Amino acid sequence: MPHPLLTQGDIDAFQRDGVILVKGLFADHVETLRAGIARNIDAPGPYAAENLKSGEAGRFFDDYCNWTRIPEFETALRESPAAAVAADLMATQRVQMFHDHILVKEPGTSKATPWHQDGPYYFVDGQQNVSFWSPLDPVTEASLRCVAGSHKWAKPVLPTRWLAEESFYPNEDDYMPVPDPDAEGMEIREWAMEPGDAVAFNFGILHGARGNDSHQRRRAFSLRLVGDDARYVERPGPTSPPFPGHEMQPGQRLREDWFPVIFDRRDSPV
Repeated sequence: MPHPLLTQGDIDAFQRDGVILVKGLFADHVETLRAGIARNIDAPGPYAAENLKSGEAGRFFDDYCNWTRIPEFETALRESPAAAVAADLMATQRVQMFHDHILVKEPGTSKATPWHQDGPYYFVDGQQNVSFWSPLDPVTEASLRCVAGSHKWAKPVLPTRWLAEESFYPNEDDYMPVPDPDAEGMEIREWAMEPGDAVAFNFGILHGARGNDSHQRRRAFSLRLVGDDARYVERPGPTSPPFPGHEMQPGQRLREDWFPVIFDRRDSPV
């Protein structure tokens, strides 16, 4: 039986479209995650970034790979139903942690999150993966926007550096140009969301978000999780996140001391 937060229809839709809404996934951890984001902003990690050019209004802060030093993030990871829900969506026996990510747009931040796929930035390959994007403030216009079915496109979308707007890797011909889903009439999924709701989407889904023109903050917490078929793959340059010194070889499973198994069906009650 699927997890109580899911129906079989949700699982089928995730496999088909690559994106669904999961209501209340982190509902019991909203205040915990808000405290974690405050801690993260006060003590940014080595990958923290400010994503506005000089003269642009507001603030667009993001940071990732902090769950081992921000206890509130680990609490949500371990105690929420995210891993069990991920196992159902991915149709996997095991779920491994890949990384966490926070994105904060302060009021009046007109900067959009550019359209992109996460997969090309990563050193992991496989179909069994899921990202959970959860707002910690009510969102309407500043919600995540995802192009249904884009995880099945024949060619990945060119990964770019958000501020420099240049290619992330040297082999641009291996990718398709970043499309304009609104102008091209693509099927965009987006939802008005309450704190603790989550968009679940495949690493190959093209997604982005509008700026935050509201009068309230838009704090979002993300988890990126992988399943049984996840394997290390080399890219033609440093990946994001880079995880320096991992020493993995192509085709290997992600090392469990760095990317722990957080759910295993063999350990779960029948």
